[in-house]
Amino acid sequence: MTTRASEDAYTAQPFIPEGPRGLPTLRRAAADCRGCPLHRDATQTVFGEGTARARVMLVGEQPGDQEDRQGKPFVGPAGHLLDRALAEAGIKPGEAYVTNAVKHFKFTRTEPGKRRIHKPPTLREMTACAPWLAAELAVVEPELIVLLGASAGKALLGSSFRVGEVRGALLEREIHGRPERLVATVHPASVLRMRDDTERKAAYEGLVADLKVAARALM
Repeated sequence: MTTRASEDAYTAQPFIPEGPRGLPTLRRAAADCRGCPLHRDATQTVFGEGTARARVMLVGEQPGDQEDRQGKPFVGPAGHLLDRALAEAGIKPGEAYVTNAVKHFKFTRTEPGKRRIHKPPTLREMTACAPWLAAELAVVEPELIVLLGASAGKALLGSSFRVGEVRGALLEREIHGRPERLVATVHPASVLRMRDDTERKAAYEGLVADLKVAARALM
């Protein structure tokens, strides 16, 4: 009954530990989160990875199939592409903390036993998970936030956010009561979805260009 009540409330707030907390404490608490129904079908909670000293926080949408299985963010094809783009942009892995707006994998299947197909989270689900992202920001206190795609932007900046309107620009916004600098770009998964080689190359170069803006902001 307690789990059902928590799910119906659609908020992770009751699962956020009280008092002093670091990333290990948050990660352990998030493993038991039942703040919305997404935990039912997911293999596990996928919390952020990186150190509390990270200069930049990269925020994606949600874990994918491989992330859900391994319990770590950005370890699938999109994560490998992101690693390559970060390297080209001049952002070192040790400078980055990577996480997602939603911590459980949302998916659908065409048939039982078939491949799990990514399904975008709703604004309600992103709002439910927002306390975890707020807690991560409070601990890491990054110099810069990189928004990877529309869902990450909506989770932090509201439902009116549009990647195409602000991508590649250095933004300044107040988030959870703290002034933040942000750079928005596309999610690396969108680059992989391009079927045409020319379009995929152009999309990847655009991602790198946006990340270079982030790299310059960290200088």
